[in-house]
Amino acid sequence: MSSPSDLTGAEEKFFEARKKVFPRKVDGTFRRLKWVIMAVTLTIYYVTPWLRWDRGPYAPDQAVLIDLANRRFYMFSIEIWPNEFYYVVGLLVMAAIGLFLVTSAVGRAWCGYACPQTVWTDLFVHVERLVEGDRNAQIRLDKAPWTAKKIGKRALKYAIWLYIAAATGGAWIWYFADAPTLFMDFIHGSAPFAAYAAVGILTFTTFTLGGFMREQVCIYMCPWPRIQGAMMDEKSLGVTYKYWRGEPRTHGLKRSHAQPLTDLANGEKVGDCIDCNACVAVCPTGIDIREGPQIGCITCGLCIDACDEIMEKVGREPKLIGYATAADEALIREGKPTVSAKKRLLRPRTLIYFLLWAGVGLGMLFVLGNRDRIGIDVLQTRNPIWVRLADGSIRNTYTVKIRNMEARPRTVEIRVDGIDGVLWNEAGSREQATRSVRLKVPADKVAKTQIFVAAPGNGPKRTDVTFTVRALDQDMASATDQSFFERPEANR
Repeated sequence: MSSPSDLTGAEEKFFEARKKVFPRKVDGTFRRLKWVIMAVTLTIYYVTPWLRWDRGPYAPDQAVLIDLANRRFYMFSIEIWPNEFYYVVGLLVMAAIGLFLVTSAVGRAWCGYACPQTVWTDLFVHVERLVEGDRNAQIRLDKAPWTAKKIGKRALKYAIWLYIAAATGGAWIWYFADAPTLFMDFIHGSAPFAAYAAVGILTFTTFTLGGFMREQVCIYMCPWPRIQGAMMDEKSLGVTYKYWRGEPRTHGLKRSHAQPLTDLANGEKVGDCIDCNACVAVCPTGIDIREGPQIGCITCGLCIDACDEIMEKVGREPKLIGYATAADEALIREGKPTVSAKKRLLRPRTLIYFLLWAGVGLGMLFVLGNRDRIGIDVLQTRNPIWVRLADGSIRNTYTVKIRNMEARPRTVEIRVDGIDGVLWNEAGSREQATRSVRLKVPADKVAKTQIFVAAPGNGPKRTDVTFTVRALDQDMASATDQSFFERPEANR
């Protein structure tokens, strides 16, 4: 290959510079729906870290907290420990299956309404429109020379964008520490460096992706549109231009419902589309939906609102552009009734996704509701592996960690089964050894202790043993861990 054109052709390029998109303001059902979803999602994101949840005097009272320092994840009444990371995996699996379910049912609804890139880009677009005016005013300002007025408007717009971006990064760090405390430390300059670094990185990425890269993130950077293409089928909803009704196009011709689809000038049959380009002007990614399905369409529905406005003005039926499935298109062209929304949703593919999603969720709830709030981890000390005591018995040493996952201190009893021996910890002695050891574990903490186990010297080189911890309270919860007891080779 001597040049890139050998692969792409003389007229093709590996990369095309971004063409600026200036979405026009539009009002309608889907625009109002986007407003509602934007308000809900932004409220959840910014408000959640400040919600309080009483867990007692020994646990944090922040409703949602990712406590990296103590390796905990709190979500209202649920507390996840590091050894329970499978719950996080379960949530991620549910999120993936949920996206598959939504995509197979209603296409790229996630991209069009709830994706963070969509929400923040939409917010930035409204700020731009507030400062610089609607589409035509923005285009004129972009082409205008750099005057004091243009500089002032751009500076104001960028300042608001930067404030939103900083608030985005600031809200994120509140999830990782007590929000009011970290907020005051952040203001006074005493917060950890990681907090300032995280805010700086998230501010930069939000400002850049939401302000300058917008549709490029959706079209070029995000892998999800490619995955969604494999998840959708002919029964998945998508924004569709009904070309069999709109073609051939006219140019600004107005008709009433009573008039036939005929151009009054030359008598030729025409469609409802008047080629006004309103659908293109409002599209946040700048595509023309009339060219058919394409990766740039995030199915936000704004082109539907814009087209409905025009159809009302020219006296034609709405929904020349609307949500439809490929299967419905074929039925409409054949003059047959379309499939009901209920039947379209309740098909094998969506039912399988829903059952998988619900199964994972119910399984997690069952395990969560029946889990023990105590745990034990045992590790045999290997240096030395064994010690011969004065009375001829053999001693092994173990490092034992007890997890108290309750928001109260608990006294626990540790015992070992599988061998005829006695045990004690560093607070005791061989003379005080018994069949069990008691230990007080602080609330919501891990207690670490050394357990010494002594057993007769005669016996197999290795014996499997079971360590059991039992809470001495009303719950009487218990947990076990497996280990082994070793003796010298000569005593086999």
